[in-house]
Amino acid sequence: MEIGGIVRNSFVDYPGVLCAVVFTTGCNYNCWYCHNSHILHKKGEVREEDVLTFLKKRKKFLDGVVVSGGEPTLQKDLMDFIRKVKELGYKVKLDTNGSNFEVLKGLVSKKLVDYVAMDIKAPLNKYEMVTGVTRPLKDEQKSIEFLLTSKVDYEFRTTYSPDLNLQDIEEICKMIKGAKRYSIQKYRTVEYNKKNMPEKKREEMECAGEIAKKYIKEVLVKGI
Repeated sequence: MEIGGIVRNSFVDYPGVLCAVVFTTGCNYNCWYCHNSHILHKKGEVREEDVLTFLKKRKKFLDGVVVSGGEPTLQKDLMDFIRKVKELGYKVKLDTNGSNFEVLKGLVSKKLVDYVAMDIKAPLNKYEMVTGVTRPLKDEQKSIEFLLTSKVDYEFRTTYSPDLNLQDIEEICKMIKGAKRYSIQKYRTVEYNKKNMPEKKREEMECAGEIAKKYIKEVLVKGI
């Protein structure tokens, strides 16, 4: 598996679980504000064997592993890698954009993931603008419907980028109405951004959260 980096311990990437975060390379989106764009087009610089060796040594200290990216479901060895992580006794969280429905469904049905965080980039009519690619969105829609009815623990999340407004947040929430959990993350200006655009103000972030509460059971507004 192509691994671009690892965070050796994190308290914030897996709710309630002290975890390591493994970042895969490659993505089928090209979101201009991506914080990990510097690793997306590189070959894997971290060997899978080294990651597994590290995890074996940290079993007494860590409880979970997050597989993030990039887009992990593009990795042909993803299922095998996660199976090895599960065999070490770890909980596994998958970060995904939902664009590979069959892979997501397979991982959940085989009980290889304990938690799924699916990014919803925008309302469907703005996906091309935000993601920078033109593609059918059938898989993304199937993934949303699947998670809404699945027994796996999950959350949907949106980075509230300058491309979006409060009406867009409401449209997203209508798409996932009744979801268990929804996180609205503050867009941050970082050196890898392809545009220099202002961050949302606290008041607008809070307003987005209030809108989401009309549709979603648990709403988290992060980064304010």
